[in-house]
Amino acid sequence: MITYDTDPSRYAHWRLSFDGQTPHVATLTLDIQEDRGIKPGYKLKLNSYDLGVDMELHDAVQRIRFEHPEVKTVVITSGKSRMFCSGANIYMLGLSTHAWKVNFCKFTNETRNGLEDSSEHSGLKFLAALNGATAGGGYELALACDEIAMIDDRSTAVSLPEVPLLGVLPGTGGLTRLVDKRRMRRDLADVFCTTSEGVRAERAKEWKLVDHIAKPQQFEEMVKARAAELARLSDRPGGQGISLTPLQRKADEKGYHYTHVDVDIDRAARTATLTVTAPMGRQPDELEEILTQGARWWPLAMARELDDAILMLRTNDLDVGLWRIRTRGDIAAVLEADATMAKFKHNWFVRETIGMLRRCLRRLDVSSRSLFAVLDEGSCFGGLFFELALAADRSFMLKIEDDFARAPKVALSEANFGLYPMNNGLSRLATRFANESAPVEAARATLGKMLEADQVAELGLVTFTPDELDWDEEVRIAIEERTALSPDALTGMEASLRFAGSETMDTRIFGRLTAWQNWIFNRPNAVGEAGALKVYGTGAKAKFNWERV
Repeated sequence: MITYDTDPSRYAHWRLSFDGQTPHVATLTLDIQEDRGIKPGYKLKLNSYDLGVDMELHDAVQRIRFEHPEVKTVVITSGKSRMFCSGANIYMLGLSTHAWKVNFCKFTNETRNGLEDSSEHSGLKFLAALNGATAGGGYELALACDEIAMIDDRSTAVSLPEVPLLGVLPGTGGLTRLVDKRRMRRDLADVFCTTSEGVRAERAKEWKLVDHIAKPQQFEEMVKARAAELARLSDRPGGQGISLTPLQRKADEKGYHYTHVDVDIDRAARTATLTVTAPMGRQPDELEEILTQGARWWPLAMARELDDAILMLRTNDLDVGLWRIRTRGDIAAVLEADATMAKFKHNWFVRETIGMLRRCLRRLDVSSRSLFAVLDEGSCFGGLFFELALAADRSFMLKIEDDFARAPKVALSEANFGLYPMNNGLSRLATRFANESAPVEAARATLGKMLEADQVAELGLVTFTPDELDWDEEVRIAIEERTALSPDALTGMEASLRFAGSETMDTRIFGRLTAWQNWIFNRPNAVGEAGALKVYGTGAKAKFNWERV
């Protein structure tokens, strides 16, 4: 079983350090230990990475967000001489199953996108300091940063060599960020992505591949100066950080069990039921008490548990193709949590908690599982929790007539109107209605009201509203029919339907790139016995089927 939780005392590949003279800057140094791969069978040579390396990076950035609010800029560099990072380990990819490769790329993409999310929403800036050769995923990590500084030592180059060397695509947004983010000319990007030896400093700057270059003698000072300049653009306030205490997770044959989240797996039916629980008891309503609770504060604690549950299911339970999402508790308590976050949203800790929730919900959006929301008796799909229903592919709300107390309710809050945008930049409500304003405004008119099934259906906020007589049968049949369909077709269909409206850089990475890479990872030109990914490093030449598809 793969687990994603770690801490700095357990890192094998990253060093997180702070310079007392420049407290606004943290440094993340990549120094791969070759023999510490997450799975046996390969060595992590040339500062190459696997899933375990990215788990550490994800954890380190999370700790900077919450434990070090004084940090405004993160410098990402290498601890090895003349080698920044050669990207994802090729031998790991060659040995991995198709599902492992795809899930690895998805988590890596989410981690890189998280850097940009923190820069945009939380003022945490990132500077890539390329102090040696930078290839493939190593350059893609740099592309996710706000700025890229490159040493000009006449040998260091940046490259995306996946197409010419491996017969696959750069898997972590490299193609998209070149043209969407760095505004590189398409013809120059074509040359760059088919040139395995890469581009050195002066041309790299001329082609917009990097922002700054410096000779070895001036490189360290240039990096310090750029880090300080980026820090001046940040509005992170400093102050006492919040310790991210270890998650309390119990894993057994039935699923994964936390304080606020429970995952019950029915392996015979290939379904999982995720039950998320509202806050119980008195919740803090003043900032000082919220900061005192720290990682125990319900919005953050629940977000961390839900995020971990999603990752555990995606990695360890590949044949569990349908996730049924339920909520339990007092809907008023969820709405009160929304109001508290709205009241203190400019505080650094509350802002970071909202960011954690935003990224967690986005991880749910891009998970290749069917999502069914079940709004039954005892549920509390209000505000933040209604985002879970909006993320679902279908939603079922029980209609109980003549008994208002027992009937499940939906209640919207301001959180449903843009606090947690999807990867397409729209709220889930706006995306639901293909960005048409009238139904969104009709939903907004119900703020503060408890809505029953007929009202929710009239607003178009749920899919079906069976009554008590038909409830069990309709939900059962819908689940059985869904799990009988081709999982490959469902993955493509769901990914195509979940993001309405215009594309963004994020949706292009998760939609277009992931779809093509998924296909290429199955093709013999990449993974056949004579495919480029399989024969890399053997001295043999790849044998291609020349038919264009």
